[in-house]
Amino acid sequence: MKEKILQFGEGGFLRGFADWMLQIVNEQTDFDGSVVVIQPIREGLCDVLSAQGCTYTHVMRGAEGVETKKIDVISRCVKPYDDFGKYLALAENPGFRFVISNTTEAGIAFSANDKFKDAPANSFPGKLTQLLKKRYDLGLPGFVFLPCELIDQNGENLKKCVLQYADLWTLGDGFKTWIEKENIFCNTLVDRINTGYPKGEEIDVGFADKMLNTSEYFHLWVIEGYAGLCDEIPFDKCGLNVIITDKLEMYRTRKVRILNAAHTSLVPYALLSGFDTVKSCMDDPVMREHLRKCVFEEIIPTLDLPKEELLAYADSVLTRFENPYIRHMLSSIALNSVSKFKVRVLPSILEYIKRFDKMPETLLFSFAKLIDFYRTEMTNDDADVTAFMKTATVSEILSNTALWDTDLSFLKDEIEKYVNQ
Repeated sequence: MKEKILQFGEGGFLRGFADWMLQIVNEQTDFDGSVVVIQPIREGLCDVLSAQGCTYTHVMRGAEGVETKKIDVISRCVKPYDDFGKYLALAENPGFRFVISNTTEAGIAFSANDKFKDAPANSFPGKLTQLLKKRYDLGLPGFVFLPCELIDQNGENLKKCVLQYADLWTLGDGFKTWIEKENIFCNTLVDRINTGYPKGEEIDVGFADKMLNTSEYFHLWVIEGYAGLCDEIPFDKCGLNVIITDKLEMYRTRKVRILNAAHTSLVPYALLSGFDTVKSCMDDPVMREHLRKCVFEEIIPTLDLPKEELLAYADSVLTRFENPYIRHMLSSIALNSVSKFKVRVLPSILEYIKRFDKMPETLLFSFAKLIDFYRTEMTNDDADVTAFMKTATVSEILSNTALWDTDLSFLKDEIEKYVNQ
């Protein structure tokens, strides 16, 4: 296979998401492309991966069943901290077209302490700028960037960091123009629960696979602003859930308002009722019906994507919540529930009232349970928020614009019906 893709990150997510997809693309089309993995930090898994020929097994598990796939799309690993020259030499290959990354949410960040002469720069964008400068000096074309870090406008933020380093290191206007005109930084949205190496389990894959990786079945990659992507990597010919769009924000809103809001509207009520995991709630008729009403009757009617698409996505969310292989603790989801409720659930409440001129009873019941929850010792939030919520009246809570960015006093009568019930 031809080396076509540079990948910053060797962790379980990219190996169970992008590399898994590229494996399928290679099997079902004539793409014939391989990945060179770059270890973005000093300590990592590249030695283990290299020791088994960069081949590993990925196992998808869920309510849908179990499916195993051998992944051999990675050709080799490069470790900039061990051999910086070998890393920079990657810039010399004109065949590289795409750069994929997952360096955690904190990875796309600028540091004024990085120096161009560092071998390598400490930050991911700093290392990337060093590679890009070498490529520019060689007169080669730029890249298409597909960052998978979980931040808004990840592509735009990565580009911003690169240009900041260009200024900091005085790399010249010509280089900056090349960055702007010859490189494409796509904003993306990724969605898949990757459960990593199955510690404590015995899964027979035919060999001692130290890089064995597991995930749920569901996967989604929304890529903004590069209409020709599937002409180069034919995701669309393989049945993969890759969406190319010029309106990524709609899909981010769909994820936040349905998937994330489903969690947030469920968790306080469930914890107060003695449940401990998402799966245990899905197995209970009362909790499941509460969740179904929130999502299908009060959230989906406030969204503007095609109804069939919203219903299909919501059905997939419930299937994911039923996954017997994922022990998703409600207590972990409950972290910072007030701010999560404001972002994930409150917009649906306000939009429902605006569109239908009536109250969304199930979501307001969830709001009441949020208030009840903060009067217990189970919360995990900012100390000031916790102290206020614990003792304030419903009126004081709803009128606190610092919490909600608006005065919600008009909800008082409806919410008070459900508090302490």
